[in-house]
Amino acid sequence: MRIFEFLLKDDGIFPNSTLPALIYLQAFEQAAPSVMERIFESNDWSNSWRDSIYPYHHYHSITHEVLGIYEGACDLILGGDHGVSCTVKAGDAIIIPAGVAHKNLSATENFKCIGAYPEGKSFDINYGRIGERPGTDKNIANVPLPDTDPVFGPEGNLLNFWSVKVTPAH
Repeated sequence: MRIFEFLLKDDGIFPNSTLPALIYLQAFEQAAPSVMERIFESNDWSNSWRDSIYPYHHYHSITHEVLGIYEGACDLILGGDHGVSCTVKAGDAIIIPAGVAHKNLSATENFKCIGAYPEGKSFDINYGRIGERPGTDKNIANVPLPDTDPVFGPEGNLLNFWSVKVTPAH
């Protein structure tokens, strides 16, 4: 498995995050939706759904999100119009911090994914419209780090990438 990390800064429209978005290429040997859901749930990421990724920029301000790709492929952009484009396919997982915009640019006809949230939290949908901020910025600042990696549990990579490092005062 390969991991790609993308640190996406506030672009004035989308808050994005100080935490990197992560893509785990081929995180799942079996890209079966029931297997992915079971793994996410066993790692306390639930409130799952099955569908696609919206074809417009959006972000969540009250929770982080994991997407498990179980069928087809998708060209995805993270971070808004000037963000990072990538292709994800069956077996991949994408971990999206609260505030990071994401959009389906194009997908195969059979593209499907599962979304889930740490501790089964509810999610909101924001579009980068005038008036969303500073309310969404306050929400994002209050989203806690998850206790587990959605794919690999308490010993997973997410906790290394998202750990908060405290610098001692001089």
